[in-house]
Amino acid sequence: MRAYLAEFLADPRVVELPRWLWLPILHGVVLRRRPAQSAHKYAKVWTPEGSPLAVHTAKQAQLLREATGLPVEYAMRYGEPSIASALHKLPAKVRVVPLYPQYARSTTESIRDVVGTKAEFVEQFHDHPGYIAALAALVRDRADALVMSFHGLPQRAVERGDPYRAQCERTARLLAEALQLKPGEYRITFQSRFGPARWLQPYTAEVLAELGAARTRRVDVICPGFVADCLETLEEIAIEGKKIFLDAGGGELRALPCLNESPRWIAALKEIALGR
Repeated sequence: MRAYLAEFLADPRVVELPRWLWLPILHGVVLRRRPAQSAHKYAKVWTPEGSPLAVHTAKQAQLLREATGLPVEYAMRYGEPSIASALHKLPAKVRVVPLYPQYARSTTESIRDVVGTKAEFVEQFHDHPGYIAALAALVRDRADALVMSFHGLPQRAVERGDPYRAQCERTARLLAEALQLKPGEYRITFQSRFGPARWLQPYTAEVLAELGAARTRRVDVICPGFVADCLETLEEIAIEGKKIFLDAGGGELRALPCLNESPRWIAALKEIALGR
């Protein structure tokens, strides 16, 4: 866990503070505390097969391999299997599909930093019809409120011109249209803040507390920015988010599963991977 966090948090795309300022804080403070905290959270969602994110991603790769008949390898931006090891197994000409539906420099460009500029590269698929249809299929019935929770991003990134928020909002609008929801029937929120900086708002935790205080009977939370269940969905939403909502007075919170291995998602992923 410490090695993973050291690689992740040392990426200048993730934490954009000057290296001379950030690295002493990272190694002297953050990496002394955060590994144990993260390990405690992971223990709540770990499966007999391992990390949910790794398990689902491996299965997605296998299903995509079967659907396309092409060589497919998956990799993690930080940790193992590494991008370098995956590229080593593939032909010289490859198409890279970052599994971030919405583009952000801190995610998509961080992968390009490793892959280089010669590979074909899918920058985003936030409004791909197959992706939207696969998301809509996850919502099986109507709750009193649907919260669409996206991963957060520092506000300064958007102020610099990052299109991330606009793409999240477009995804949400298209999903709402597919579900025939009116504007007041869903909320767009942002989760997973890190550090003291101002991040995109409204914050998911605060909205769940607000809905709980309003005695909302049932809230469904969908996470369109995550194509596979992971710590952020299984622990932050399904466990911590649920507790926040219930403690505030809410009735029932359902954390909807991510796309994972759903047939509609694998079909959409095939189209995205093949550039259709």
